[in-house]
Amino acid sequence: MANYFSNHSASRFLANSANTAQTTASNAPPANAPAPTNNGPPRPRIPSSKHFSTTVATTTPAASKDVATSSSPASATATQVHPLRNTWVFWFRQQRTPGNKIISYEEGIKKIAAFSSVESFWSLWTHLAPPSALQPTTDYLLFHTGIRRPVWEDPLNIQGGKWIIRLKKGVADRFWEDLVLAIIGDQFDDCRSRVEDNPRTTTTKSSASSAPQSEDGSDSSSTTEWPEICGCTISVRQSEDIVTIWNRVDGDPKLREQIRDTLRKVLNLPASTVMEYKSNNDSMQDKSSFRRTTSTTIDKTPISSAS
Repeated sequence: MANYFSNHSASRFLANSANTAQTTASNAPPANAPAPTNNGPPRPRIPSSKHFSTTVATTTPAASKDVATSSSPASATATQVHPLRNTWVFWFRQQRTPGNKIISYEEGIKKIAAFSSVESFWSLWTHLAPPSALQPTTDYLLFHTGIRRPVWEDPLNIQGGKWIIRLKKGVADRFWEDLVLAIIGDQFDDCRSRVEDNPRTTTTKSSASSAPQSEDGSDSSSTTEWPEICGCTISVRQSEDIVTIWNRVDGDPKLREQIRDTLRKVLNLPASTVMEYKSNNDSMQDKSSFRRTTSTTIDKTPISSAS
């Protein structure tokens, strides 16, 4: 799996590192100048996407009046953390092994890492190779920690479905980044099921107790209600790249339309974009996420000017 991660120094998000280092060197104080008593935490970097709703502070916190506290190693290295509403997990799937042997879906899924804050997301994202650098039949998957395994049969996935967008080669990087940021940034938060008494609408602490722990070791069972959006995937194929967004409830047509409209907005999709919706039950029946069936919804509805 190491072949699918970019080198840290070549990260596309660290292009300004060299300039920052040069500026710092040129502005360095003379050798006989007194050393500052408090360097303060590093200035956080603002996310590049307009869809990311969590705000990152751009001002450096004021120095503490307590000299003893401010000069301690703990306070000098402490940084402000901006938590996300949910903890999310990146997964990786390769259909073929290095020996070119086809393996099953379950065998090919590997967990990359979990994150629960803006800072931990960016520290992980900058090391992930973009979809354009992946070999065909390779997938990235992003799901919240309520999803124990990113499969159709998961308790939170089994009654849901997914919107599917097929992309021509060469444009997936931007769409994938915008989709990931929109999901973890709560851009789909208004998309909620109106199906009453649905057994998957809430998850009790007892049923969530076996869910993965967050990156800081805390138990994710404290979350008793999971978002409607389970996660998203990108599948790199030979002639196209396929983006999907998964939701929990398949039986609510209004909800599906709301997710569709939000997806069109956050990705700024052209009016001619064709989208497909397929339930996970249909996927289990024909053992395919993307194969069109008689019940697959083909949607060509453009974004209305009033929405």
